[in-house]
Amino acid sequence: MKKFLWIAGAVLIFASCNQQIEKTGFVNNTKVVSDFKEMKVAQEKWTKRNNEVRAELEEKAKQFQIEVQGYQMIQKSMTKANREKKEQELMAKQQGLQQEQQAKMQQIQQGSQVEIDSIINKVMNYVEEYGKKNGYTYIYGNTDASKVILYGKEELDLTDKILEELNGGESVEEKEKDSTAVETKTEAKE
Repeated sequence: MKKFLWIAGAVLIFASCNQQIEKTGFVNNTKVVSDFKEMKVAQEKWTKRNNEVRAELEEKAKQFQIEVQGYQMIQKSMTKANREKKEQELMAKQQGLQQEQQAKMQQIQQGSQVEIDSIINKVMNYVEEYGKKNGYTYIYGNTDASKVILYGKEELDLTDKILEELNGGESVEEKEKDSTAVETKTEAKE
């Protein structure tokens, strides 16, 4: 019986020593996605498109206001039937402008959301491939909104490594230097 226990104990010790250590890491999802070059380009593109559409709609609204003011100046000289007809035309035009504004803003919102979702999926797929390529058993994710990882050793934080690879090898430090240099140049020009 002692021999059996000794053999069983030796087998357990041997088995526990033979097990592979699981490699884990974690990523701040919010930082990776927001600092990803493609995300910044997409945000700039959609902000520019939004501003262009707003300027276009504001111009149409100004033209409509001019038309309303013109009507107000001559309405007393118009017959009741002509006034009612013109007011109906103006109301229909105002409703058309409101519908156009809603439709264009919805198009921008949907278009930007589709592109942002695509970029987020690209980042998540990259993290998955990074994990496979580098032998990770688990890579956990944190966001600013929800903390899944309350503490993690700094050396297990893969955020900057993944971000660097996603951005084509540019390290976070280099990126921060570049953005500081651009800000300084912009401030100097002003």
